[in-house]
Amino acid sequence: MTVASIIWNVDPAVFHIGPKEIRWYTLAFLIGFVIGYKIVQRMWRKENVNPAWLDPLLYYTFFGMLIGARLGHCLFYAPAEYLANPVDILKVWEGGLASHGGVLGIIVAIYFYSRYVSHRSMLWAFDKLVVPTGLVAALIRLGNLMNSEIYGGPTALPWGFVFMRGSEKFHDAQGALLPCHPTQIYEALCYLLVFGLCIWLYFRKNAWKKEGFIFGIFLICVFTARFFVEFLKNNQELWEANLPLNMGQLLSIPFVVVGIWFVWRAWKKKTTEK
Repeated sequence: MTVASIIWNVDPAVFHIGPKEIRWYTLAFLIGFVIGYKIVQRMWRKENVNPAWLDPLLYYTFFGMLIGARLGHCLFYAPAEYLANPVDILKVWEGGLASHGGVLGIIVAIYFYSRYVSHRSMLWAFDKLVVPTGLVAALIRLGNLMNSEIYGGPTALPWGFVFMRGSEKFHDAQGALLPCHPTQIYEALCYLLVFGLCIWLYFRKNAWKKEGFIFGIFLICVFTARFFVEFLKNNQELWEANLPLNMGQLLSIPFVVVGIWFVWRAWKKKTTEK
């Protein structure tokens, strides 16, 4: 029986400039940052925050995420390869970014931002940053879709994608390519829901007044979604097949636990103040 599916053979490059190319992934990343910047601007006006603190937040976050995501990929998924050739860590254009590493990079960046720029708590900054982050994460996953990467295993569901340009291929008994779970879309939809929830909490419920609450909700929702979607994904490295859970799931658990603690802390503080 023939399974309905979507043939996915999209060129990952938007356009070329000589030998160089601009990819959809890069474009999605930049669009996410621009929109995120505009959202944080509105937060600054809402709370009447010093305008001089805004641009440094963008710079610290951008470079913290980029460096953290790159180091996370190199050290979490292929440490032997990159430690043997450390110069390759700098070759970001060859691909390889890990979202968990990006989160850790942002945490380090916000530590320095809070200490040397805002002189406010790290949670004060995190409660603002995570609001647009769901949107940025969704756009990045759509960039992964355009790159035909980080998708799932074979599926008989009608929305399965046949990734013609994918690095991992699955074939049926006749040698035809099998449709796979478009896990990039699954994650993108989850992150958009988290984005909507955080926007509502911040602008409608004024949850930013309960320091750490929005940050905790974000961690719980994003990494719980990531944990379950990982069951459908293909392992990024061969050695993950020997683990009871893959690396993405193992790295997600601590973030969920930390998120629960921040929500509990914010709720307890609110109750105490009453």
